[in-house]
Amino acid sequence: MADTAQYLTLGIDQELFGIDIRNVREILDMRPISKLPHAPNFLLGMIDVRGAGYPIVDLRTKLGLPRQEPTDATRIIILDVPVKGRTLGVGFVADRVFEVTGLDDDHTEAAPDVGGRWQSNYIAGIGRKGEAFIVVFDLARLMESDDLPLLVAMAPERAA
Repeated sequence: MADTAQYLTLGIDQELFGIDIRNVREILDMRPISKLPHAPNFLLGMIDVRGAGYPIVDLRTKLGLPRQEPTDATRIIILDVPVKGRTLGVGFVADRVFEVTGLDDDHTEAAPDVGGRWQSNYIAGIGRKGEAFIVVFDLARLMESDDLPLLVAMAPERAA
């Protein structure tokens, strides 16, 4: 029997997103984040997790949405993100975290071609769970930006 891909599903605003569970290290309750001077707008700062510092990315800002005050449902997802041949530890702040699940028919589709330019390269695929669409992140592409060297300098590298 073939392995079924599993995704951590999370909510940002009213939308559902998925992260391949193989990239998820742990999920934390929201906690104070130490700010960094002159950081890009999506980089909230750093937190300590068992003696290691992790840069924390605001997914809302990274996706072009306005910032929102954390709620009781806000979570920090510590991830292993593949970046330029290395695996870095990075935290993402999500409005909500739901469950680990497979997608209907274990199938994703490409981002739609709408004939215009839009930034969709961070989408690994779009799957379904019941009536809902789940946008699956391509973590490496999501993290690509001019600010990447700053994150690489701060993120702990994971041994392979």
